[in-house]
Amino acid sequence: MTQQASAGESRLVVDNDFEVAPVSDRIFGSFVEHLGRCVYTGIYEPGHPTADQDGFRQDVIDLVKELGATTIRYPGGNFVSGYRWEDGVGPKEERPRRLDLAWHSTETNQFGLHEMASWLEKTGGNELMEAVNLGTRGLEEALDLLEYANIPGGTKLSEERRANGADKPFDIRMWCLGNEMDGPWQLGHKTAEDYGTLAASVAAGMRQMDPDVELVVCGSSAHSMPTFGTWEETVLQKTYDNVNFVSCHAYYFPGRKADGTRDMASFLASGVDMDGFIKDVAAAIDATKARLKSKHEVYISFDEWNVWYQQEEQSRNPAGIGNWPVAPRLLEDIYSAADAVVFGDLMITLLKNADRVHAASLAQLVNVIAPIMTEPGGPAWRQTTFYPFSLTAKLAKGGTVLEPKLASGTYETAKYGEVPTVNSVAVRGADGSINVFVVNRSLDESNEFEIALPKGASYAAAEAQTLHEDDIDAKNTLDDQNRVTLHANDSVAFDAAAGTVRVTLPPVSWTAIRVK
Repeated sequence: MTQQASAGESRLVVDNDFEVAPVSDRIFGSFVEHLGRCVYTGIYEPGHPTADQDGFRQDVIDLVKELGATTIRYPGGNFVSGYRWEDGVGPKEERPRRLDLAWHSTETNQFGLHEMASWLEKTGGNELMEAVNLGTRGLEEALDLLEYANIPGGTKLSEERRANGADKPFDIRMWCLGNEMDGPWQLGHKTAEDYGTLAASVAAGMRQMDPDVELVVCGSSAHSMPTFGTWEETVLQKTYDNVNFVSCHAYYFPGRKADGTRDMASFLASGVDMDGFIKDVAAAIDATKARLKSKHEVYISFDEWNVWYQQEEQSRNPAGIGNWPVAPRLLEDIYSAADAVVFGDLMITLLKNADRVHAASLAQLVNVIAPIMTEPGGPAWRQTTFYPFSLTAKLAKGGTVLEPKLASGTYETAKYGEVPTVNSVAVRGADGSINVFVVNRSLDESNEFEIALPKGASYAAAEAQTLHEDDIDAKNTLDDQNRVTLHANDSVAFDAAAGTVRVTLPPVSWTAIRVK
């Protein structure tokens, strides 16, 4: 709930008695797709100076741990709709090279399910969220993969897994039933009616083999899709009682105005659209539940979200029937300070909706629209977006989102109309601390932000870290890897007697405030 406040001022009232929901660790998930250099020369580069005996880059593993990513969605994405999972298992010298139609590339299959499971152990035991191909494949192939992955032994496919080096099952709990099947670009694109029927069949079949799997059915690939809403209603009507999640995907970038300049005012308010998207999908879930008179709960898996400059040169696929490169440089957006502020705003929005969003995947993890960049044979470094993700994960994991009672001024945007200048959320940590995440969307004005702390609680200190640059286009690059980082916000004024914290928020900034 956002109320009106004077321009240049905002106030958040934090009340321990009004909880939204616990923060699911899965909200801090990410995504590894066989796309560009996410896998090859990203997380996997045999011969790199830091590579271990399995070919995994240790510098990347260290950054993934620092990032705080949890559940990892794999192997796609658009890639999965043409993927044959069995190509990526068994002796590497026997694995076939295949064309990847989604990204007009060649897939060597030197990295597959076993490598991903091994890599996840090295990043800290992260959960694997596996996607099945419902583009060119269906029920039989999904069951084969489930048998291979989750059955302990005694069958053809489970024994193949054991022979391939994994004696114990991978025990994958979370499964995506295809990817973006509403999108005309998707290999095997289907109508809502056809996809819903297929997904219902696959879900029921997978539960016959492993009743405790958690299944994600495809929702709309964007809030702006012409089939949005009717797609959710049709698919959920067919699958509701057999799935646990419906997916949302959203990417944001600053569009061009008539004069050719970027519409930064609208871009900085991207969280408004994400919030509306979540609430619209939640309404579709609730309507289906009521229509079916079901007692089953379905949540949202926001398993692709980020800033992505989709119209730019770096996102154009290779072309030509004779041109199918291995791991080309694709979607390698270099993020600015402004991008990181929007990114932080999207994280705030996910947390504010923690009662409906129980899983999310930052797309993607390395090199491809990612918080971590690498150079083949060279260094790995943090993009600007690394910082709001890592600090939010550090402070919010294990916490509880408190109902936001925010008073903020507003400003006008071309895309979303009048929007709040400030967006914020409070999370009570497991240790009783209050952690507030806040963005100032204003392009030119600082904001005096006040937090009214929970009454009756006792706190000793407050600290704040802010991401802000006077040059909002400042970026971290190979040649200047630490140009944009977090800085201590020295404006913090903590009044224990009054139970308040005041912080000055620079224009176009993201700030994390911890009170303990």
